Amino acid sequence: MNTIFALSSGSPPAGIAVVRISGSAARAALEALAGRVPPPRRASMATLRDGTGEVLDRALVLWLPGPGTATGEDIAELHLHGGRAVVAGVEAALTALPGLRHARAGEFTRRAFANGRIDLAEAEGLADLLAAETELQRRTALAMAGGALSRQSEDWRDRVLALSAQVEAVLDFGAEDDVAELPSDFEQCQQAIATEIAEWLERPRIEPLREGFRVVLSGPPNAGKSSLFNALIDSEAAITAATPGTTRDVLERSVSLGGVPFMFVDTAGLREGAENAIEAEGIGRAHDAQARADLVLWLGDEGAGPQGAWEIAAKSDIGSGGKRAARAAVSARTGAGVSALKALLGEYARGALPVPGAGALNARQHRWLELAHASLILKSGTKALILAEHLRQTRVAFDGLVGRASTEDMLDALFGRFCIGK
Repeated sequence: MNTIFALSSGSPPAGIAVVRISGSAARAALEALAGRVPPPRRASMATLRDGTGEVLDRALVLWLPGPGTATGEDIAELHLHGGRAVVAGVEAALTALPGLRHARAGEFTRRAFANGRIDLAEAEGLADLLAAETELQRRTALAMAGGALSRQSEDWRDRVLALSAQVEAVLDFGAEDDVAELPSDFEQCQQAIATEIAEWLERPRIEPLREGFRVVLSGPPNAGKSSLFNALIDSEAAITAATPGTTRDVLERSVSLGGVPFMFVDTAGLREGAENAIEAEGIGRAHDAQARADLVLWLGDEGAGPQGAWEIAAKSDIGSGGKRAARAAVSARTGAGVSALKALLGEYARGALPVPGAGALNARQHRWLELAHASLILKSGTKALILAEHLRQTRVAFDGLVGRASTEDMLDALFGRFCIGK
């Protein structure tokens, strides 16, 4: 396997630029550039030179022998002055060395996974941590990257394995007097695991937190959707006009309100008998956006919106529009009620998003835990042979959860989310 290298800090120019080298040729690369290898895990000053002997930089260098490293391989780090020319010169010198190549996106983390330094659930948490833009996102991602789900999964797997051993004992030695039947607390232990898994399955999912709590503004033409959309995102992103049907497509903008990530969606006005194919397509997309929403703000006639939508009186400066049960009355023109609506949205979204610092499942993890839970729900008195198979399926689900059984395509998609150098 090739030794890889990449800039693992921010793009230059910067105060410091960290170039990481990982693989079996990392030691030779460090010796080639620095002329020596310092003691393990001790920062040391060195003059870096290229193959012709020309000085590249005076830098701090670190030698981190594997397997106790981030990737599980030998690692060398070069802490350079953070100018573009310095980084380019060092990368060119590394490229010229035999067996070295520039790392692909996420390749360091993928090697950490392949070498057992992290599991798949931790890698997914790390990807979310790198993408986090709000405090809520950071705290939830940090819990997952730190192994909250992985540790819980291992605990469940160990307990299921103990139950499997008890079932196998009955199957193998059931005819003997010393192992005639399952322990009296077997079903209780099995149910306890199922209950704990159910609690995780009931938690809010990670996708709304990762992508932003999705709020769709919907209603008939000229109801004030685009004006309210602009007021909520504090930007003139949507074109507004008195002419009905100005908005023809779906417009999305992500913002943070009080530390809560939102995705606001403006849509075309809904009405029967669209005048042309373009308007009809816009109305179709508006219906699709409604179906994907975490919450719909309905600006049309009272009671005409989708189930669960918030009724909004969007032009309070000229009256409530007959909405006696409006959740909020706002005026995008004067700004009245907009701050109160933002506060209501923030409070509502917090209740629908993962608890800060607690683990939250993504769609892949949720599917595996659903399979584990279903395999544990059995009628009392189920035969031992069927029990054994269901417990085996439960262990398979836990293996899938942490990546003991993963396809290359899925791994490519995950690690492709990482930046170069991570």
